Amino acid sequence: MDISDEVLVSRVLASRDQHAFGTLVRRYQSRVRNWLQQLARDPDLADELAQDTFVRVWDKLHTFTGKGKFQSWVMKIAYTIFLQSCRSKKRQRRLVTAMKDDPTVMTDEGTVTGNPGVVDLNRMLAVLSDEERHAMVLCYAYGYSHREASDVMGIPVGTVKSHIRRGTIRVRDRFDILEGAA
Repeated sequence: MDISDEVLVSRVLASRDQHAFGTLVRRYQSRVRNWLQQLARDPDLADELAQDTFVRVWDKLHTFTGKGKFQSWVMKIAYTIFLQSCRSKKRQRRLVTAMKDDPTVMTDEGTVTGNPGVVDLNRMLAVLSDEERHAMVLCYAYGYSHREASDVMGIPVGTVKSHIRRGTIRVRDRFDILEGAA
């Protein structure tokens, strides 16, 4: 006799019953993984996204209202995870493209060269304060607006702008980058 999804969900919510959650995972993992594989067209990525999906399901199970099927709720989470992955990859590609197109890059010695194949972004970020680094990565690497970065960091927009400006100056000064080059 199969136990219904609703009963399993209530057991997980009532006592964090890992056995009940394991049953839910086994019940839907193939469906989630296969669908993600069709979306991503990459079995390894599909496995990673499916795992992320069930971690999110565990974390957000308390938000499942019971309206509609549990299976649909899980698939919606899987789709959201997939879309977030796509956005993240798009941001990474934009950053890599921008870094390749920028003729001003770092060598291992910390000097600026015109060789677009050599980038030591970690060394550049290492000279920044935590706040400057966080603001610059959110805005430049992830494409967040200053307003979005201020929401994420929990600070005023003007402070985000100040961190970015100070960080830019610090990197230019440390690595002798001309004003128009960065």
